[in-house]
Amino acid sequence: MNIPEGEIMRSGQQEEMAAWFRSLEPVQPKDMVGLWRGVGIPSGHPLDGVLENLNWFGKRFHSDMRADALLFTWRPGRLVPIEPNFLPIGLAIKMAPFGRTFVARHSFSYLQKLLRARGTTASLRLRVLDGVETAAMVYDKQPIVDYFRRIDDNGIAGMMCVHDDPRRLFFKLGKVMG
Repeated sequence: MNIPEGEIMRSGQQEEMAAWFRSLEPVQPKDMVGLWRGVGIPSGHPLDGVLENLNWFGKRFHSDMRADALLFTWRPGRLVPIEPNFLPIGLAIKMAPFGRTFVARHSFSYLQKLLRARGTTASLRLRVLDGVETAAMVYDKQPIVDYFRRIDDNGIAGMMCVHDDPRRLFFKLGKVMG
């Protein structure tokens, strides 16, 4: 994959975040069950800040090891699971600068009902990353795997990996309820 020169300059930040992620303890899938609020961790990835701009809430993991991969706040107190397949990840990365604009946030708020998932959109399972088995969320219709590691009793680190893209998107999840 061709990476623009500006992206190469940010690779140090990517390497630093990847080393931090590897230093964390693994997580079991059963420990992920519940509703989690997410926040991005800036790492030089093109999608840094995009999800937050679009009112990303986080993720929900069900006891059957299925997941709502992308949960957004629609109205106060109302969460909407979005179907990730509506926007291919490669296109989302290319459109990232637009995704951080007011126009994108405003437009997305109107499109959420149309983009709503009709069921869960990913599976939670154990996967090996860097020789360590940990919980991972595998998207059903996108070439994406989110790996998880434990920060502390209340927090989980996530690292989104897109097939054939060396860049990683990092985020934190805090448990809202089980």
